[in-house]
Amino acid sequence: MRKDIEIPEVKDVYITAVKELHEEFKTEDWNAYIVNDGNEPLEIVLITVQGYNDTQMTTHMRHKIEILPAKGFAKIEFMEESVFKLDNFYSVTYFLNNKMYEKRWEFPANSIKESNLVTVPVINKKGVLAK
Repeated sequence: MRKDIEIPEVKDVYITAVKELHEEFKTEDWNAYIVNDGNEPLEIVLITVQGYNDTQMTTHMRHKIEILPAKGFAKIEFMEESVFKLDNFYSVTYFLNNKMYEKRWEFPANSIKESNLVTVPVINKKGVLAK
């Protein structure tokens, strides 16, 4: 029965942490984004976020995006720097061409930092890509 279940591979979708200037407060803030580098829009994108280690755990957050356009991106949330010491997990489920896709990305503890910055596809800003 399990051999009959098709689990499609997630491609061209990324979770990233981008450091940006907050215009109103004139501060440099980290924000989490989901990026769709594919040629088709993603539908009903459900995202759950939680950070934890052996002694601490954040609140389980949930987010929904109706449509994430092809070659598009959406801000998921502001990232408080105090959670960077935790392993932060982003579980994403979405529909593409009437198939459900799912993947879990991780920002390992202390991985969100300036020395890990790369150019993020589509956004074209420097950010840290989740694994």
